[in-house]
Amino acid sequence: MGLLSAPAGVDKREYWGFSLYDWANSGYVTTVGTVLFAPYLTSVAETAACGYVGTSDKPCHTNLEVLGLGISPGSLAFYVVTVATLFSAFFLPIVGAIADRLERKKLLMCGFAWAGALAASCMVFVEGGSWQLGALLLFIGNLCLGSSLVVYDSILIDIAPPDARDDVSSRAWAFGYLGGFILLAINLGVVTAHDALGLSQGTAVRLSLLSAGLWWGAFTFVPFVRLRNRPPTNVVQVRSGNIIRQSFGQLAATLTHIRAYPVTLLFLVAYLFFNDGIQTVISVSSTYGEKQLGFETQVLIMTILLVQFIAFFGALAFGRFARRFGTQRTIMGGLVVWMLIVIAGFMLPAGQILPFLAMGAAIGIVLGGTQALSRSAFSQLIPKGREAEYFSLYQAGERGTSWLGTLVFGLVHQITGSYRPAIVALGLFFLVGLILLSRVDMRRGIDEAGNTQPTMV
Repeated sequence: MGLLSAPAGVDKREYWGFSLYDWANSGYVTTVGTVLFAPYLTSVAETAACGYVGTSDKPCHTNLEVLGLGISPGSLAFYVVTVATLFSAFFLPIVGAIADRLERKKLLMCGFAWAGALAASCMVFVEGGSWQLGALLLFIGNLCLGSSLVVYDSILIDIAPPDARDDVSSRAWAFGYLGGFILLAINLGVVTAHDALGLSQGTAVRLSLLSAGLWWGAFTFVPFVRLRNRPPTNVVQVRSGNIIRQSFGQLAATLTHIRAYPVTLLFLVAYLFFNDGIQTVISVSSTYGEKQLGFETQVLIMTILLVQFIAFFGALAFGRFARRFGTQRTIMGGLVVWMLIVIAGFMLPAGQILPFLAMGAAIGIVLGGTQALSRSAFSQLIPKGREAEYFSLYQAGERGTSWLGTLVFGLVHQITGSYRPAIVALGLFFLVGLILLSRVDMRRGIDEAGNTQPTMV
């Protein structure tokens, strides 16, 4: 089955529309969210606080004042992401409830995408000491990304029958990693060769941020044109009022009755544990490579690109494994590999590039696959008519618990004074997730949700 052809039972136009939204938003995730914007916003904040960009020779110790609180310039970007994450945990379920009541679901998804793309594009104006503008745009971009993904994930159920969802989800995730890799490679080339291009480093970074916004916005037109709107089904009848009021009522009803779907709830809890482990490993890898293993920035950048490139093939491979061994067992196998990765990370020798790159390749293999299959597996457990709402709980729960892994990592490092035991401690999240996932009876959960049984689970 070719990557360019749609799986059986899936309309080719909608297959491409769905897949290319992963391609579109990954430009923002990699260029802005993962690599460039946090250090750039830090330099802007340091300029505002101290009049210069801090270095190891002349660090900036002056705080910014935010609502009467002193904020370190070096912590600003992380605080903004934290606030956006916590706000998302409350906001996204409302987005999901609204989406399930709308006939023009794709317009809601693309509207959030274009708003986020506009925020990312406007990052080109963040310079000098304008940290307030940078913080606001980062908040808006992250919130719009999460909101669009809630609606996007629910569309998987609309376009793909149960037996095709693993393939569609895995391929879309693969397209996302490929798109993110291409744009990030171009932008890192521009930033690295800024002198040869006649640009200052700051200008090169700002143009790269602009390119991420334009990439996200432009490629979002593909799903807007190719995806079809569908009337809502099995909408829960709640008290009268406008759509916002009805959506709050539907959300309250779902939270009240979610105990009627214990398998769905157990899967969600398992996902929150192992996904927190995944996100934490990714977020701390650069710090671990620099501070514990002593690698320069160029090595870290090369490793990030390697992970993105390998993840394209890893997501496709996991889709094939799921067809042969079943989705649940494939995810569980991936979690075992994740545990081996953090153990290997504990034993990595300092200053040796090849073992570090090998670990990056291993991360790439399981990164996209475990997340893509988790999305398709969860889609099988959602009652009809509440797709976006349940995926909002999926996204909001992820955001509401995503601080646990970094907290454990930070506490273990503080207690031991080393990042090595901190990295291996993250294996606990994969172990707990694996144990909980092994107790999920997928067949029973699919029946409880009233959905059609796929051939393999």
